Amino acid sequence: MLYLVPTPIGNLEDMTYRAVKVLNGVDYILAEDTRTSLSLLQHYQINKPLHSFHDHNEHGKLPMIISDLKSGKEIALVSDAGMPGISDPGFLLVRACRKENIPLTVLPGASALINALVTSGIPTEPFHFEGFLPHKKGRQTRLKYLSTLENTFIVYESPHRLIKCLEELTEHCGPDRPIAVCRELTKKFEEVKTGNVALVKEYFEKEGTIKGEFVIVVQGK
Repeated sequence: MLYLVPTPIGNLEDMTYRAVKVLNGVDYILAEDTRTSLSLLQHYQINKPLHSFHDHNEHGKLPMIISDLKSGKEIALVSDAGMPGISDPGFLLVRACRKENIPLTVLPGASALINALVTSGIPTEPFHFEGFLPHKKGRQTRLKYLSTLENTFIVYESPHRLIKCLEELTEHCGPDRPIAVCRELTKKFEEVKTGNVALVKEYFEKEGTIKGEFVIVVQGK
């Protein structure tokens, strides 16, 4: 059995009882960053072998993992934060398990995109999840497409690209489009800034050095 186990997106208390029980019961854990996951496991006194599984090695590690699952081992997959497979490694492993008829289950848990969408005050149904925009090639093409959608769309953004992203949203969606920029969700200094693109952009431009991880929710056209 493969278990996909969501991890907290900021607040360590957001682990479920079931998630802790599963991680305590598997043979080993696949982690996007073993150092990040080790801190979480130590917090919950979980002592299981950790193996790295990320974008740069998942193709090479798939055969070994599938072999272990076929031999009867139970394995858990976690990401640094949130749901594995959502802007994080996991899809290739799930597809391989489905192809090989290996049982798997996904535990419910934290997901930054859902938290941001619900707290934004922007219509939630339907919505389009874009994830991280391309850094360079194809970025403007995606933004141009997103700006034409009638439904809400959501993007993830890093702190050093936030202002650039807000400038691009101003260009493609116009300064009056309603948005919500969510930072440090579930953490002590959680912040949700709502308004139109121009006002939110002005707010963050005044901040100077920008820190935190961001989810941007944009109302449809």
